[in-house]
Order: sequence, then structure tokens, then C-alpha cells
Amino acid sequence: MKEIIKKIFHPGINTSFESIGLLMVRIIVGAFMLTHGFGKLMMLLGGNTAMFPDPIGIGATASLFLIVLAEFLCSIFLIFGVATRLSAIPLLIGMLVAGLMVHGADPFASKELSLLYGSVYLMLIITGPGKYSIDQLIFNALDKKNKI
Repeated sequence: MKEIIKKIFHPGINTSFESIGLLMVRIIVGAFMLTHGFGKLMMLLGGNTAMFPDPIGIGATASLFLIVLAEFLCSIFLIFGVATRLSAIPLLIGMLVAGLMVHGADPFASKELSLLYGSVYLMLIITGPGKYSIDQLIFNALDKKNKI
């Protein structure tokens, strides 16, 4: 179990320049997506869920709740590099649903942004957050604990 947890929090690339690049990507993409999530959070808290799409058949309120968790909460985790790989998964799924289901019949320009976000989340799942992240601190603590 400890090895699985260590793999989840492994920061991936450890060179300074690559880690600075990953930090910048996490902060910029996380902040941009956070603005989308905040708007949807206000929609959810205001009870204005009837107009939200239900692309997977679980109801508009449940769909809105799930995308708020992804776009708002997971974006915060992404910015700070907390469980980055796990945090990017709901974001990737949300963007795939938006791009392929919600905007599936629309012109490419309508789905392009969600697919672009999705590709960044896929990249972060593969690379990890880099060494300038809370994941790095957690990984170091787990690694130190195993050496004792």
C-alpha cells in the first residue's frame, strides 16, 4: 500500500527547468479552469441547475455537482500540486465529456477549448507535477519515512 501511495505522489520530472515549466502550466491552467468552476459553483449554490446539460444521464444537478468538484476543487489541487495525477483525472474526464458529448455535434471551434484543456490534463497525468509541488513534499516525507 505504501508503494502505491508513493507512486501517486511521485513528482515525476525533477530537473529545475522542467519543474518550473510544469509549475507554470499547473498555475495557469488551474487558474483559468478555476474561473469556469467558480461560475458553475455559483450556479449550483444559487439553485440554478435546470439549464445545465445532463450528458451522462444522471440529472442536471448531479452533473453540475460533479463538474464543480472537478473544475473548482481539482483546479485548486492542481495549482498547488496536491495529488496532481489524481486531480487531473476528473478534469480530463470533464473536458472529454464537454468536448465529445456536450459539444459533440457542434463545429470543432466549439469543442476545441475543452479538448485543449483535456490534453494539458493528460500531459500532467503522464508527467506529474514536477518538484515544485506539495506532491514533492509528500513524496519526500514518505521516502524519508521508509528509510528509517
